[in-house]
Amino acid sequence: MMRTYSGHSTAAASNELYRTNLAKGQTGLSIAFDLPTQTGYDADDIMSRGEVGKVGVPVAHLGHMKTLLDQIPPGAMNTSMTINATAAWLLALYVANAEEQGVPSQDLRGTTQNDIVKEYLSRGTYIFPPAESRRLIVDMVAWCAEHAPKWNPMNVCSYHLQEVGATPVQEIAYSMATAIGVLDAVKESGQVGDEQFSQVFGSISFFVNAGIRFVEEICKLRAMSDMWADIGRSRYGVTDDKALRFRYGVQVNSLGLTEAQPENNVQRIVLEMLAVTLSKDARARSVQLPAWNEALGLPRPWDQQWSLRMQQVLAFESDLLEYGDLFEGSVVIEARTAELRAEAQAELDDVLAMGGAFEAVETLKARLVSSMAARTRRIESGEQKVIGVNDFTETTESPLSGENNIMKVDPAVEQETIDGLVEWRVARDQSAVDAALAELSRVARSDENVMPASIALAKAGGTTGEWATVMREVFGEYRAPTGVGGAAASAAGLAAVAEHVKSIAGGPPKFLVAKPGLDGHSSGAEQIAVAARDSGMEVVYAGIRMTPEQIAASARDEDPDVIGLSILSGSHLQLVPDVLRHLSEMGVDTPVVLGGIIPEDDRAGLLANGIAAIYTPKDYEIARIMRDIADLAVAHRST
Repeated sequence: MMRTYSGHSTAAASNELYRTNLAKGQTGLSIAFDLPTQTGYDADDIMSRGEVGKVGVPVAHLGHMKTLLDQIPPGAMNTSMTINATAAWLLALYVANAEEQGVPSQDLRGTTQNDIVKEYLSRGTYIFPPAESRRLIVDMVAWCAEHAPKWNPMNVCSYHLQEVGATPVQEIAYSMATAIGVLDAVKESGQVGDEQFSQVFGSISFFVNAGIRFVEEICKLRAMSDMWADIGRSRYGVTDDKALRFRYGVQVNSLGLTEAQPENNVQRIVLEMLAVTLSKDARARSVQLPAWNEALGLPRPWDQQWSLRMQQVLAFESDLLEYGDLFEGSVVIEARTAELRAEAQAELDDVLAMGGAFEAVETLKARLVSSMAARTRRIESGEQKVIGVNDFTETTESPLSGENNIMKVDPAVEQETIDGLVEWRVARDQSAVDAALAELSRVARSDENVMPASIALAKAGGTTGEWATVMREVFGEYRAPTGVGGAAASAAGLAAVAEHVKSIAGGPPKFLVAKPGLDGHSSGAEQIAVAARDSGMEVVYAGIRMTPEQIAASARDEDPDVIGLSILSGSHLQLVPDVLRHLSEMGVDTPVVLGGIIPEDDRAGLLANGIAAIYTPKDYEIARIMRDIADLAVAHRST
């Protein structure tokens, strides 16, 4: 299965991109939803400001889903949807759209990602607490077993764990623990009989990361294949060999993509693709590749085509798929696989002893923040080489560079989406929507399965925000742990900064770290917070998903010496001015620094607007950044 992860701006624009990619030989869809859709907000909600259509496509109602999949037959397509907290709702929209076209749910093929544990640990698009989130996943697993047996209701995502620093051992153990947590809950729910459980076990798929450590990644996948089959046999009594297969899709590593010399990302992507295709006994079922410029911003259609062509050259030009497993009998591969498996089993046993992945979220988060801190330290010290970043940095100007090397979403898309949403609400039968919402609320408060009520709401014309509002009222909202307090020491070179901080008149600086908007990729902010703590500063970090007004109010109340904003979703041109405006209105003159994925041609305007400094992923020298912040604090105190 060949996919590119895509979606942007509007349902119509994304549909055009999908049909173009399918015409070029892509064999499945991988839908990226925007952050409001992922976190349960409509486009006109204050939380959606600046985020509509930025990192994916906005889908608020059945009309959007129809447009998104126009001329793409649902019965003939294999669709992967990267959606978690609102997965039940997006599956409901997908099913409702198919049924309107005469395609029953039994014929649908695809996957809903639906791994909420990794949202708590890495990506940040969670809404509800762990137990309530698990209930939604269990309901989807049970409903699909009966009504959509070809659909994978959950895709356990170790991919995102590696993106926040997980070692191979942690990636294996934590993903297996998540799957066990869900499967145990499915059994306990009583919604699935013993005779169906083999089918349920076989419907659980995985979404795995492939990093640049080629041999280790091959061994990791072989170890995961063996462990998954053993879990099926020993824990759940599954005997069907087909159901015991470790079925996984892969996107190769985005953490390792570099903003500096981004052309190097091409060979990284190819090597990482080989790691999940060379070993036939542990080969990926589907592969989606990032684009060479993904560390810079949103890839263009041409960039996605390049990544698709990599897969096609491997599949249709090379002889790779003509042979059995190339590594069978390899002393090196078998030894490293056995070692990883033993270490991962020990880590898994430890997680299960804590009650399981859902119960141990806080501990696992702290461990991952520590792992990322160790990676950051290795890169800064030069122990871990990153070509073009901390070694072989000399470069000739790239012909791929320039102002148009990434796609930018037109800011007008947000207002267009809001206007369309208003029209949708006016045209629908509001009494039918109200009745469907009331029924959804009743079902959510009971032990009934939420899927039928969600599908009924989709058909009535309900919206993503309305579905999520009902669920918030019933289940409550959750703020996941940041992991900063329990993280081990971070980058090298901070001892000198700490000595400097001790000498600052008036005591250590107070540093407010904040993430405006819905961007949940918090690893960078966490590493900055840990480094500031280890530099002797007082750190205030409340986690993700803050409005600009909330950040300004926090700055007014906390009186920090420096404010650090982190944005990776492309919404910086809307949210940063909003933060600065609220700070000014509240009389706060604290210097503000900005970090994240900030295109080069946006820097000048942000600096002119009042940002004191900008740091992007190419700025890997954490100690230097901490010294800059300390010096900013001193300068601010002297004014």
